[in-house]
Amino acid sequence: MTRPKTQTDERVLDAALALVREHGLAALTFSALAKRCGLSGATLVQRFANKSTLAQRTLLHAWDELDARTRDLAGATPLTPAGAVELLLGLSEGYDGVESYGEGLLLLREDARDPVLRERGAAWEAALTRAIDARFAAVPNAPAGIGYALAAYWQGSLTWWVFSPDQHVRDYLTVKLNAFIAMLKLAETGEAPRADR
Repeated sequence: MTRPKTQTDERVLDAALALVREHGLAALTFSALAKRCGLSGATLVQRFANKSTLAQRTLLHAWDELDARTRDLAGATPLTPAGAVELLLGLSEGYDGVESYGEGLLLLREDARDPVLRERGAAWEAALTRAIDARFAAVPNAPAGIGYALAAYWQGSLTWWVFSPDQHVRDYLTVKLNAFIAMLKLAETGEAPRADR
């Protein structure tokens, strides 16, 4: 008779992800995870087989969290351009500073190396751009592909924020994303900017 699991895989992967976020992927070893979650290294090896599988499962767990956050924000933000900004600001929470954003970029490097993780990234891109598109559906003359354009602008703005760390990420992105939407309105009307804008 097998012993019941003392911790679910999800709880173990929560611990693994916390370890990765604090110390980087290189710190994710069976020994370090055993200390973090309270299970033996042998038990963890039985569950995850090897370090490569453990790392992949941990990063897939991170994608699960991001997918859930995206769904929650898509369900809670208005179907307006302001709602699109709110959705993207919500996805930006958790970056306490440039260091935490930099750690996220290191995980992105791992995602780029693994075809399974790349597939998850592509699926998230599709879901996010659909959610943003929906927030512009009632806007007359909203350009096709606005969801992708705004998501790409958001990602680029996050990268540029690294060079302005004196500003809180939410404040920085609020200005940048609203300026992007304002540029779309300008392009839609064909008006030249006035000096008092």
